[in-house]
Amino acid sequence: MSLQMRALEVALRLAFKPRMATAERARKRLAAPKGSTEPPARLMARHDVRTRDVDGFPVHSVLPRGRTPQRAVLYVHGGSYVSAIAPQHWALIGALADAGVRVEVPHYGLAPQHTHRDAYPFVTEVHRQLLDHADDVTIAGDSAGGGLALGLAQTLSDAGLPQPERIVPLSPWLDLTLSHPDLPAVEVHDPWLSCAGLHVAAEAWAGGDDPTQPRLSPGNGQLAGLAPIDVYVGTHEICLPDARVLIERATAAGVLGHAEVCAGAVHVYPLTPTPEGRAAARQIVRRIAG
Repeated sequence: MSLQMRALEVALRLAFKPRMATAERARKRLAAPKGSTEPPARLMARHDVRTRDVDGFPVHSVLPRGRTPQRAVLYVHGGSYVSAIAPQHWALIGALADAGVRVEVPHYGLAPQHTHRDAYPFVTEVHRQLLDHADDVTIAGDSAGGGLALGLAQTLSDAGLPQPERIVPLSPWLDLTLSHPDLPAVEVHDPWLSCAGLHVAAEAWAGGDDPTQPRLSPGNGQLAGLAPIDVYVGTHEICLPDARVLIERATAAGVLGHAEVCAGAVHVYPLTPTPEGRAAARQIVRRIAG
C-alpha cells in the first residue's frame, strides 16, 4: 500500500465514515438536498459537452473536441443510489474523452425520491440511443453505479438490445442485502462505508421490492452470455467479498475479461489520487480506448 493510499484511508475514516455509520445518519443523508449534475468548467473547456433530457432525467454526452468517435462508454456513477455524481467521476470521464472516447453520463433519479423502477427504463433508453452513435460501446460504473451497470447488461436481451463490447464495474455493489458471511470481517478495514448506512440506502432504492432480485442485486443474476467483465476492487472495502464471488462466477461462465484485486486499496480506488488509483485508471482507459 502506498503512503498516499494510507493517508487517504485516514482522511476517509475521519471525514466520510461518520456520514453513513448509523441508520439515523443515513436517513439524514437521504433527506439532504442532492448535489449538482453539472460537469466542471475544466471538463467543458476541454471537451464538447452536450446535454439532453431522456424520460425526464438529464444526460451528458462528453466527446473529444472536434471529433465524432465510434467508441463509446455508458458510465453510471456511484453514490449509494442517494448521491449525485462527484468530481472523481468526472475526472475518469475526462480521461476517457481525452483518449478519444465518447462518454454518455446518465443522471438517474436518486433515492428516496426515485427507485430502481425509474432507473432501468431510463438507462436502457440511454443505451439504446447511444447505439445510434457508436459501434463499440462499453458499459461501466462504480459502486452503486457498478451494480446498476451490471444489472443493465443483464437486462439488455429483454429489451431486444445487444451486449456491449465490455462491462467494467469498479467496486460494484452487487448485493443489496449485504449478507455475505465475510462482510463483518472486511467492514472493519473499510474506512469509508458502513453496512448500517447502506441498509437504509438499499431499502429506499428497492422501494418495497425484493432486494435479492437481480435488478437490485445483480450478483444474483445470470452471467452466461454477457460481454467480458473487467472487475476492479480493493481489499479494504465492503464490496470485496461479493466482487470475489462475481470474479469466480464470471470465470466459470467464461465471461471474465480482467480482474484487479488491489491489496490495501479503498472503495472505488481507480478514482482516487493515489499511485494505485492512477495506474488502474490508466489501465481502464487503455482497455476501453484500445
